[in-house]
Amino acid sequence: MDENVFVGLDIGTTKIGCIVSEVDANGEMKIIGVGVAASEGLRKGVVVNIDKTVRSIQKAVEEAELMAGVDIDEAWVGIAGDHIRAINSKGVVATSGENNEITTLDVARAIDAAKAVSIPLGREVLHVIPQEYVVDDQKGIKDPIGMCGVRLETQVHIITGAITSAQNIYKSVDKAGLKVIDLVLQPLASSYAVLEKDEKELGVALLDIGGGTTDIAIYSEDSIRHTAVVGLGGEYVTKDIAIGIRTPIEKAEEIKKQYGCAFSPLVKSNEYVSVPGVGGREQREISKAVLASIIEPRLEEILSLALREIKRTEYADMLGAGIVLTGGGALMEGVQELAERVFEMPVKIGLPTGFGGLTEAARSPVHATGVGLCMYGIEASKNRTGKRTYMSGGSFKQVWDRMKGWLKEFF
Repeated sequence: MDENVFVGLDIGTTKIGCIVSEVDANGEMKIIGVGVAASEGLRKGVVVNIDKTVRSIQKAVEEAELMAGVDIDEAWVGIAGDHIRAINSKGVVATSGENNEITTLDVARAIDAAKAVSIPLGREVLHVIPQEYVVDDQKGIKDPIGMCGVRLETQVHIITGAITSAQNIYKSVDKAGLKVIDLVLQPLASSYAVLEKDEKELGVALLDIGGGTTDIAIYSEDSIRHTAVVGLGGEYVTKDIAIGIRTPIEKAEEIKKQYGCAFSPLVKSNEYVSVPGVGGREQREISKAVLASIIEPRLEEILSLALREIKRTEYADMLGAGIVLTGGGALMEGVQELAERVFEMPVKIGLPTGFGGLTEAARSPVHATGVGLCMYGIEASKNRTGKRTYMSGGSFKQVWDRMKGWLKEFF
């Protein structure tokens, strides 16, 4: 595959998305292929059936290959699920350079010191993201290399995941015939595609409402401060509809997408929807108001759980840019108005931006993670002087050693 081509593989609970992008001569990213397949082997973002997941990945990749006209053999792959945990940590070292000049080695040592935290058995580090540096009590430094100081402190955001969950994603992608360049936390990837720099600076919470989970990423002062996963998503709304109006799950999903509204004041009482019966029963009609009365409480619950997670942090009162909603759940009519009522702050729907090419096909909240994975890959490859290190070969321990050492390659 061409070194200017970057592929993002979003492995979700309800859909697998494959985005193919390329970097042109001007350094701009263009989307050249989009592939989507129904996801049948995952629950709450975690693989529960490898064979079904492999088939879904292959279908999405084949569709993207056909559109892009390239053969895909590697990808940046998203990981989510309610097994994800995150902590903030600090590390302090004495500088070792001549004339107290801070070197890349000092930065790496400080990050290593911050990483020296107790990780529970069965979990491994996915990301270690520097938030800021402190040089001799001077705070708010983003890049300390070349500065003078005797004491270097770093604050990092450490994201961990269950080894088995990551291993199953890796095996699924590998069986589908692709190499995993890196596993990337999905809300982190989505933030690359939908958040503006000034939003990250001012303070913003990104909610990626997927099928099985709702992923949260909080930014403040241009750094990621908190990540979390709520184990509820759009498929729970679909199940509520199926039970509430007594119709098959597949039909409930279609009705939700076509007629669903998350904010009952927007619905006219005289509008009706045809509902197929279960097991050959007769079709009947229900009002859109009844449909909204089923959808609204469940989405309100999901948003309220996200709000509770945000309030657990010290950044709840520092979200100057408010809330950004993305993911498939953000497409529903009325979700923005409902979220504004729940959060009591400005809410916007986050669309992927910052790319050319097939903008119409990819400019949807559904593709936020896939587009973000491509952007993450481009950024990481720049920092790694263009070299791609694959998560392949040997034992899975090598894969995780690759993960744990990824940050050192940035310096």
